[in-house]
Amino acid sequence: MMVKSTTETRADLAYQALREAIGSGALRPGQKVTERGLAEQLSVSPTPVREALRRLEQDGLIERTGPRTVVVADIAEKAVDDLAEVEVGLRGLVARFAARHATPEQLDALDAILDEADDLLLLIYTRRRNGEDADRHIAALLDRMEEFNQLVNACAANPVLIRLLEQTQVFSRPQRRALRLEKIASDDSFGLDRYAGHRALVRALREGNSATAERLVIEDAQGGLAALRNREDNS
Repeated sequence: MMVKSTTETRADLAYQALREAIGSGALRPGQKVTERGLAEQLSVSPTPVREALRRLEQDGLIERTGPRTVVVADIAEKAVDDLAEVEVGLRGLVARFAARHATPEQLDALDAILDEADDLLLLIYTRRRNGEDADRHIAALLDRMEEFNQLVNACAANPVLIRLLEQTQVFSRPQRRALRLEKIASDDSFGLDRYAGHRALVRALREGNSATAERLVIEDAQGGLAALRNREDNS
């Protein structure tokens, strides 16, 4: 098996970081950036940044205005929309495969995670009602939801599909978590009960109902991405 070189690995990381910055709005359409400036921000040499920018140019997210200067493309928002649509579709496909391949043990584990999440949510609401800090329990709830998502991925038993999903996510796992915590800090009701629909997903997986599982995951993924991107979900 071929092992990626350090330069290739750093280029991948730079690409992901810049794509996330464009998707989150940290880099806005029309904003001018340089290879050297981006390399300094990312603490890497210009070479991986140059490769990352080449890929972003192919994606239509940036436009080159000089040998070492680019601007974020005005069509970047549309490109991110397209990427989000691919991610949502792949998440739905993962659920479809999971309905075919999930084992009883995996399904029991999914229910156990949701039981823990229910306990944590009740504890969060209780502590907030009493004026007590709930940050540790919110973090634990997000951990359970990430564990749930990863187990659904494992249920699909399709490494190629999961790899494609990881490559097309609008936000990486760390950035998704950071955005959720940021939004929860400003709106204490943000997203904490989004997982409520996961019970229906587990039921669909138990029944082997791939169409329902796919629909539930697509609806959840669309709503989650729209919320993180501060956009109305009109689908």
